Amino acid sequence: MSASSIPYGPGFGPERFSISDGLRSLRSLVTEMDTADRSPSLAERAGQAIRGAATRTRPRPRPSHAAERPADNTATQRIERVPAPDEQPPEQVPESATEVWRLVQRAQAGDTEAFGQIYDRYCDTVFRFIYFRVSTRQTAEDLTSETFLRALRRIGSFTWQGRDLGAWLVTIARNLVADHFKSGRYRLEVSTAEVLDADSPERGPEGSPESAVVDKLTNQTLLEAVKRLNPEQQECIVLRFLQGFSVAETAQTMGKNEGAIKALQYRAVRSLARLLPEGFTP
Repeated sequence: MSASSIPYGPGFGPERFSISDGLRSLRSLVTEMDTADRSPSLAERAGQAIRGAATRTRPRPRPSHAAERPADNTATQRIERVPAPDEQPPEQVPESATEVWRLVQRAQAGDTEAFGQIYDRYCDTVFRFIYFRVSTRQTAEDLTSETFLRALRRIGSFTWQGRDLGAWLVTIARNLVADHFKSGRYRLEVSTAEVLDADSPERGPEGSPESAVVDKLTNQTLLEAVKRLNPEQQECIVLRFLQGFSVAETAQTMGKNEGAIKALQYRAVRSLARLLPEGFTP
């Protein structure tokens, strides 16, 4: 499996995300990576086939008919043709993003009710981000409050320009967590049981208590492995699968481009596949 073959879909979004969904997606990716690592890659199999054919058959030079054929630039012309400006489809902004931007504009004009709606919309997202990095719920609540106090003071400086408000808020929280630890290391200090309890209780895929227990134990094993990743890989995994951030949102939060985030996620998933015990199944 290559970095380009990992599915990098949009984030779950603050209103639809659950930790259980994120962990199920991560477990599936880790299992696929482990399977790919244990079997020869497509490139390796192709190379073996080519080498085998070369030992059996000596290649013969192929005559060139390039001089006999008239040049046909039709395909090239079709590829290089650029649509006129009026043919370009208008870029569409999701309705939810438009609604958030309206709230931001109202908050910038001094509407405290609008900022209250922003708080209601993103409070859980910010709290989860902080809670996975500090040791107590009280500390997480304090840092969450401080995040929104800083956001309120700085809301006038927020500009749209394709930026996601949730990523902007998490960036503020990220800096507060770094100050709290007096270092740039991002750790999952909270116990795995607390991490799983932070999400709403769910039954297993078949709705039975037994399957729910198996699901929780599997997630605990996975989270223990996440703790052993390097800080950068750990933060990427937390943002993508425990926060439900999209690649673009993760890139904004970590100050990287989207290609770097995809490569970082690929390396993190590969590391998890090696860290997890043999026979680990989603």
